[in-house]
Amino acid sequence: MKLAELTSYLESIAPLAYQEDYDNSGLIVGKPDMEISQALISLDCTEAVVDEAIAKGCQVIVSHHPIVFKGLKKFNGKTYVERVIEKAIKHNVAIYAIHTNLDNVENGVNARICETLGLQDCRILAPKQGLLKKLVTFVPTSHADKVRAALFNAGAGHIGNYSECSFNAEGTGTFKGNANTDPFVGEPGKNHQEAEVRIETVYPSNLESKILMALFMEHPYEEVAYDLYPITNQYQNIGSGMVGELEHPMSEADFLQFVKYKMNASVIRHTNLRGKSVKNVAVCGGSGSFLLKHAIAAGADVFITADFKYHEFFDAEEKIVIADIGHFESEQFTQNLLVDFITKKFTNFAVRLTEVNTNPIKYLI
Repeated sequence: MKLAELTSYLESIAPLAYQEDYDNSGLIVGKPDMEISQALISLDCTEAVVDEAIAKGCQVIVSHHPIVFKGLKKFNGKTYVERVIEKAIKHNVAIYAIHTNLDNVENGVNARICETLGLQDCRILAPKQGLLKKLVTFVPTSHADKVRAALFNAGAGHIGNYSECSFNAEGTGTFKGNANTDPFVGEPGKNHQEAEVRIETVYPSNLESKILMALFMEHPYEEVAYDLYPITNQYQNIGSGMVGELEHPMSEADFLQFVKYKMNASVIRHTNLRGKSVKNVAVCGGSGSFLLKHAIAAGADVFITADFKYHEFFDAEEKIVIADIGHFESEQFTQNLLVDFITKKFTNFAVRLTEVNTNPIKYLI
């Protein structure tokens, strides 16, 4: 199949619009129309991973972390980033990254951590703002149901666990077309009044073109009246980290041992134990120190993440137990998540999980 088929599917799961400003997710090397038959899945894209892709005949590497974060000015092979890009281009291996956009969706990286730890009733820890917009349109009563259905099918009307959400108010629309019009109702050059329904619904801003196309296709009028409004509401389904509950409370010491085992962590750096049971748990794959206040506000007993700096551990202030399990360890199951996504969609496409351990950090036990 074409590479674009795979990348379009991945972006339907984790739209690029959901990545952080500093990120570089998406197609880094390769052409969308290139033919692919095998993909290699990894957490990082290193030289060893590219060598593995070449040896196994994989035309594309799908990694969590982008190999390129900043612009490259020279290709002299002096850094591992330059060597990876050079080798991938030379051997016609595409590189695709699905990073913070996969972190920020509710069925992404953090959901897999929650699943691994058996957490229940999970929700986004820090929902994002500025990702939603509101559409208001005016439809003749006879076509209101069809237009609503088209908008919902295009992705509008989702609020939390509810779908097909809209507000509707009946009223009267007025208009007069000139000699160049062919109105759906009324006659050119004459004032007309029509019973209409005002339909309001919210939608993710990245779906705007799709939703407007659905509106124009289903709306009967020559000139469709509609308004678009930016809204600052939090998008409950998109954001950083997750928080959930254990089915049965555990002591802090037992829980940390449980996490160490389930997450294959060599060590866990943690703050003082508070002598309380653990019920509510917050998680964030990768560097999650920026979410500490959110974890405390959510009532979490333990916050599992990585990359806390020395002085940041003091910020727990005995209100929570910080459990730093390591960056690689917190995200390692992302590879399996991607394999599951792709194999479920493309049953005749070969998906290989890397055999390279890309963790750059080693521990002397």
